[in-house]
Amino acid sequence: MWHHHHGDYKDVLFARQLLYSVEKSGKKTFPDYKTSWHFNDKVGQKYLFEAINAPLVPSYVFYTKKSALEWINNTSFPKVFKLRGGAGSEHVRMVRSAAQAKKIVTTAFNKGFAQFNRVGYLKERFRRYREGKDTYIGVMKGIGRLFLSTEYAHMQNHEKGYVYFQDYIPYNSCDIRVIVVNKKAFAIKRLVRTNDFRASGSGNILYERNNFPLSTIELAFTLTDKIKSQCAAYDFVYDADNNPLVVEVSYGFSHTGYEPCVGYWDTTLEFHEGSFNPLHWMVEMMMMDA
Repeated sequence: MWHHHHGDYKDVLFARQLLYSVEKSGKKTFPDYKTSWHFNDKVGQKYLFEAINAPLVPSYVFYTKKSALEWINNTSFPKVFKLRGGAGSEHVRMVRSAAQAKKIVTTAFNKGFAQFNRVGYLKERFRRYREGKDTYIGVMKGIGRLFLSTEYAHMQNHEKGYVYFQDYIPYNSCDIRVIVVNKKAFAIKRLVRTNDFRASGSGNILYERNNFPLSTIELAFTLTDKIKSQCAAYDFVYDADNNPLVVEVSYGFSHTGYEPCVGYWDTTLEFHEGSFNPLHWMVEMMMMDA
């Protein structure tokens, strides 16, 4: 069992390859290949969700500057630009015009994008400080990162050679994160940042059961069954008709943020009130048929 991390360059280099090799030797692994091959890869997730006809937020990826510019000239705005990796709304920005999109495309097929957004990191530390969720020292660390990047960014190449956009789905003041582990599901509601459209990483979380439509919980179970994932954490937003749309998925999550959850659902959508430990569910799953 190995919770390999997208922010550790060594994990990124070999974790999935090693785990898959161990799995092919006949041993049970967590995460297994079907659970983790698309981890921290939004482009891979786009192809996966399209293959299983999931209600994905419409997404577009281009591997040449020419095709990207042709699309820009024939689409509408705003759109949301993302790099294929990153968590907590890293490398996510609103694109409000064709001119702005063309600048992004030029960068994507020229020098590329740094793996660490220094300015964005400082802005996030300052936002959290204003909301009482970070310290003055944290803000100073953010300033320091303007001059000294992370080890991960230093060891990784710039992201280039592709560009990825999603449709902007308006009027969402939050997103819903649903996590499915071993045929059980639990959820949180993440409010968007002030004067922003991003919810992931905001730290503004609601846990009460009435925040979560059963249709969304059911969809999470259905998607997990289709992709055969041991653990899947989905981000959902809602269209104009209040239908859930999946934004992305990850096998990993910070478990402490879910400790206040008031209960969980089973596959019959029966709610089980009370505290629980999803890490224990993972261990129990590994011990089954061991």
